[in-house]
Amino acid sequence: MPSCSPSSPMRRTSLTRILSLIRRSRTLIRLHLVTYRLAFGIISARGCQVNASRVRSVNMSTEPSWIQLGHPSYVWRFGQDRRLGLIRQYAPVEGKSILDVGCGIGAYVREFRQFSDDVHGVDVDAERVEKASATLPNILVAPSECLPYPDGRFDVVLLHEVIEHVQDDRRTIAEAARVLRPGGRVVIFAPNRHYFFETHGVYVGRKFVFGNIPGVGYLPDALRDRLAPHVRAYTHDGIERLCAGLPLSIVAHRCIYPGFDNFAARNRLVGRVLRTVFYAAEATPLAQLGLSHLLVAERVRSKEQ
Repeated sequence: MPSCSPSSPMRRTSLTRILSLIRRSRTLIRLHLVTYRLAFGIISARGCQVNASRVRSVNMSTEPSWIQLGHPSYVWRFGQDRRLGLIRQYAPVEGKSILDVGCGIGAYVREFRQFSDDVHGVDVDAERVEKASATLPNILVAPSECLPYPDGRFDVVLLHEVIEHVQDDRRTIAEAARVLRPGGRVVIFAPNRHYFFETHGVYVGRKFVFGNIPGVGYLPDALRDRLAPHVRAYTHDGIERLCAGLPLSIVAHRCIYPGFDNFAARNRLVGRVLRTVFYAAEATPLAQLGLSHLLVAERVRSKEQ
């Protein structure tokens, strides 16, 4: 009968196999994470490019204001330009009156002015408005829940990665509907709950960890909201429910993948391949895993109109 003592060759062989399996499992986990990072991109939803290997922690008492407000697009790259093209596809902007709610420093306002002179922007952050106003007209400080415009003022309203940060997302969309003319369209980009990374960071105790944290969106609501109380993420049905009961008719709803600008900056071929593969995936069920919702709704015309 073979010996079962700790020093027996059989026991040593078994332990060696177990340790080998553990090492292989760790390697597979690392490879999966690397694959996810390559596949989905290391970017935040507001266009801030972040390297997940440089995740940092800050104390809650010293956290910067943009953690609550959202981080605007400071540069204009392929990802932003693609979104501009999608906006124009679903809501023609040539010669139209346009409002960018949560305009930040005015990146989209500036681009819209190529197509129309009647372009306006609002943001709740006075410093950003001041910076935007230095080079752009018609930029005001105002909360998204109380827009300083009359009913039916605009043809197009943009909410670009904004509703996840505001105090009242439903009221924000209601205000967008109010200032739209009949037949006008609101274009909404917002985080997809089913995207693999939480791109806005998480709270761990009293520490804020900024980076692309995997798997947060797949946690139960209570745990997800505890880790990321500063930002919302939406399911397909959840974001559509925000429009229910409003004078809006949803005309398009899809999910889109990121611009992969960091990858393209390091290697053009890699960036081109990622864009080709994942933008093709937007026409398949894999679109449900995209970075952001793109929802377009049209202001319903009343019978009198």
